[in-house]
Amino acid sequence: MPQIDRRTLLAGAAATGAIAATAAIAQDDKVETPAPDLSGKAILITGCSSGFGKLMAESYARKGAKVFATMRNLPRPEADELRELAKEENLDLHVIEIDVADDAQVAAGVAEAERINGGGLDVLVNNAGISTAGPIEIQDMQATHLLFDTNVYGPHRMARAVLPGMRARKSGQIFNVTSQLGRVMVPGFGQYSPTKFALEAMSEQMAYELVPHNIEVTIIEPGGYPTAIWENANRLTLGLLERADERHLDGYPMMIEQLRQRGSGGGSTDPMDVPNAIAQIIAMPPGTRPLRKPVHPGPKPQIPINEVSAKVQVGWLGESPYGPMIKAVHKV
Repeated sequence: MPQIDRRTLLAGAAATGAIAATAAIAQDDKVETPAPDLSGKAILITGCSSGFGKLMAESYARKGAKVFATMRNLPRPEADELRELAKEENLDLHVIEIDVADDAQVAAGVAEAERINGGGLDVLVNNAGISTAGPIEIQDMQATHLLFDTNVYGPHRMARAVLPGMRARKSGQIFNVTSQLGRVMVPGFGQYSPTKFALEAMSEQMAYELVPHNIEVTIIEPGGYPTAIWENANRLTLGLLERADERHLDGYPMMIEQLRQRGSGGGSTDPMDVPNAIAQIIAMPPGTRPLRKPVHPGPKPQIPINEVSAKVQVGWLGESPYGPMIKAVHKV
């Protein structure tokens, strides 16, 4: 076997990250775009200032839903644009300030949405998320707390806020947007995979626990898409590198150099794949919706992991007192 030196290994890891972000597109696996009727659905979406969240808010309102588009740091131009769109197209779209890392804003924002709706919500889409890059060693506590607070504790806060209303209605849907990197890992993606792995686990546990309440949880696992998460991640990563101690940086010269030069990612994929996939699942009959939905027109390496995970869960707990919950979620 040929020897691989440290420099080659690091360069290979960096290249793997680039490949994962811009995987080749197989057009025959493209998410189609039917237009399910979402009339009568009250849908709250986090992270609507850009990317998937903004596209969801616009698309679902046009499909007839009452949409609560939430974002942080109001007032801001992105909120004004959504309000203007709602006015121009007569859409039932409401912009509410929610920073998912702020307990008070989460509670107040959900309460305002429920007030406008006249009761509990039909759908929560936990879409807000952030990323930094780089080896785990350079991820300081500031970066680590920020990612976990946004990507894990944020969806937890939101779920706790909407669930009493959903349980009172005895129905509801929660969508948690994770990532392919919530099931597989690429070296150099910082705390992103750890947070998404945590969100995957929390989502699956909630799915089992909410079966008696007729509330369904679906985990959306996108691959790389050209949204603002890349630009935001680059900004956060450069800030991390600027404050990092050299004793941590000096172990990863090739990877650090690649991070300093990293541009946008996601390739030429269509970000509407994700809103379309969620809309299709919302429109499915209760009891038929999947626990996990991989979304990407290219490779989806998490599929065999999802399949074996489901098999293990059913095999381990299917005949236990938890069996009815486990089997209901995995449709067996």
